[in-house]
Amino acid sequence: MSGNGNAAATAEENSPKMRVIRVGTRKSQLARIQTDSVVATLKALYPGLQFEIIAMSTTGDKILDTALSKIGEKSLFTKELEHALEKNEVDLVVHSLKDLPTVLPPGFTIGAICKREDPHDAVVFHPKFVGKTLETLPEKSVVGTSSLRRAAQLQRKFSHLEFRSIRGNLNTRLRKLDEQQEFSAIILATAGLQRMGWHNRVGQILHPEECMYAVGQGALGVEVRAKDQDILDLVGVLHDPETLLRCIAERAFLRHLEGGCSVPVAVHTAMKDGQLYLTGGVWSLDGSDSIQDTMQATIHVPAQHEDGPEDDPQLVGITARNIPRGPQLAAQNLGISLANLLLSKGAKNILDVARQLNDAH
Repeated sequence: MSGNGNAAATAEENSPKMRVIRVGTRKSQLARIQTDSVVATLKALYPGLQFEIIAMSTTGDKILDTALSKIGEKSLFTKELEHALEKNEVDLVVHSLKDLPTVLPPGFTIGAICKREDPHDAVVFHPKFVGKTLETLPEKSVVGTSSLRRAAQLQRKFSHLEFRSIRGNLNTRLRKLDEQQEFSAIILATAGLQRMGWHNRVGQILHPEECMYAVGQGALGVEVRAKDQDILDLVGVLHDPETLLRCIAERAFLRHLEGGCSVPVAVHTAMKDGQLYLTGGVWSLDGSDSIQDTMQATIHVPAQHEDGPEDDPQLVGITARNIPRGPQLAAQNLGISLANLLLSKGAKNILDVARQLNDAH
């Protein structure tokens, strides 16, 4: 007996320890659900690895009495997580892609963009207005949103409504809607509501004619250290090719416009029969002035393959070595071309005035 016991102990000592991959996330319930879904996929792909989730608060989570567009911080929901990544306290971080700026700090890259959920915005109504739409809400009803993009577009379409800032995570905003009488409805991302299992709270989904969505909305991005080839290889299999190409086009459009959360910029993308369609727009803060247009490019959605280029240049902060380079460049060029078209029509003036007005209030 003792001999068998010693042999087992020796075998255990000689077997390699299971590697632990540390995954950073925000503390909110939605962030945890999103991170858990990514980790579950990785666990299924890599049963020999162990994953540890490390949750932390970010600047955006802590400052809840100020509109996001007023804080003047480009990485509201990412800075603390990137700090942990830089210090090797975590190996990768899961974000809502729309929270990641189009220019990442040096040394970081988006190593994976997961399959996108519904990117559209949704209206959640106060219990007494269930069954209504934005159009049928009473005159002067107050609608809550933390987004200049949503407010600008919706003011233009629904001039009988008032739009006010509402902050906090999804749970907090829904509680403010239900328990206080200030808001008749609030606007949230459909994907977040779906991930939380709150499908029954969606009273109306806003289509692109009513409200185009934020760049990257509905997709999850996995941020890693740009030189950490092991982790890049590990997460690269999570790339969803169609989502990746749509988001490259959207991020290139936003970057070339030099937009951000302090100005109303919105997009809509679709892939059909080898064509990528990108619609983009900019608005004045009150929605009275806007420029929109649509362009398309021939881009065949590739199957993932292993033979990526040896060099590893990023496109709009994204590294996707297992996706052919040609379609990625075509998607980026589409975003840049649409941005140039809008700039030629006067978009820069609209954005400059929107920035100045936002900073002044």
